[in-house]
Amino acid sequence: MSNVLVVTDASDLHGRAHDAAGGACMAVPSHPMPVDPRHLLSLTGSTVVPDVVIVDASRSAAEALALAARIDRELPATGVVLVGDPVELSVDAMRAGVRDVLRPGVEADELRATIERVAAAVGLRVAAPAAPVAQPTMLAAPGRVLSVLSPKGGAGKTTISTNLAVALAKGDPGSVVLVDLDLQFGDVATALGIDPDYTLDDVVRGTALSDPIALKSHLAQHASGLSVLCAPESPAAAERIGPEQVSALLVALSHQFRHVVVDTPPGLDGTTLAALDHTTDPLLLTTFDVPGARGLAKEMAALRELGMLTHARQVVLNFANPGSGLSVRDVEATIQSKVDLTIPHSKAATAAMNMGEPIVLRRPRDPIARQMGRLAAYYRAADQRRASGRHRAAA
Repeated sequence: MSNVLVVTDASDLHGRAHDAAGGACMAVPSHPMPVDPRHLLSLTGSTVVPDVVIVDASRSAAEALALAARIDRELPATGVVLVGDPVELSVDAMRAGVRDVLRPGVEADELRATIERVAAAVGLRVAAPAAPVAQPTMLAAPGRVLSVLSPKGGAGKTTISTNLAVALAKGDPGSVVLVDLDLQFGDVATALGIDPDYTLDDVVRGTALSDPIALKSHLAQHASGLSVLCAPESPAAAERIGPEQVSALLVALSHQFRHVVVDTPPGLDGTTLAALDHTTDPLLLTTFDVPGARGLAKEMAALRELGMLTHARQVVLNFANPGSGLSVRDVEATIQSKVDLTIPHSKAATAAMNMGEPIVLRRPRDPIARQMGRLAAYYRAADQRRASGRHRAAA
């Protein structure tokens, strides 16, 4: 039977919860509402962390939601249920990580079913994933940060990022994490077909950055052995995430993973520059057209001025089409740099994205999948050729 904690002043709700939990239930008052999980647990006088916390939101919905959000971030092994108006609370409750909202007159049988379902869901969230995943230990030297960059949208950054990360993880499960840094409109979750319990804003606004075990528990797991930190669900969350938080996140991840792959938004905003400050291997992406090549030329010039264009960079030409009127040499002349890899145009990649399955898994013999395999092999070989570290000066 699950351990249940009820935050309420209503004795009848406590009684129903007590019956639903088979007696494994404690209660603390909801007025004043506890301000955080530590305060909440101190009121119980127990060291046992509850499986489920039921918070009575009938007196102050705002305070109940604030407490629920803190519990979701700081106690990953605990699920939260609110008691209040489901119509009024559902949207905000979902954003706070609440598992369910029940009406105030909920019967013991419904409470029992909810407690069992929430406890089971939270248990799955914190359980070890089926794919082999590295234990939350610190690496002897920081891992390498591979940031996928493009000055314009529509260049295929997410397709490249997800397929590269999966290709790397297939060869070394548990050693790769993918970060969706497109905070407003990131599509990594869609591309991988995953529904994360936590997103990037949950991590940077909680205590996970200072706790390696908590950080690992906040990452979604893909069947390939890849760990994933997805973009926030709401574009508004981007306003709450600053460069300092992105910097701290990448430092923490690079000490736990051999490869940190970062899918960046178009252009060079503050969060992208923060990522570049920790990037060991920039992957510069352009499309097979004049605007794409000229945009990348400008971006590379800006990175040179900032000292962020490392020797370890790779230039990838996406949507390569010999019939477009351009050649690879034309692109190289525009960007004044060698193109290291060309990715052909293919409808299969779009179909794979729509299906939520990377093309390296869905169609491993497809030309795009083969090229992504070569790119992953390059980074594996580079691991053996040189030690981790920065290479600031650019040729």
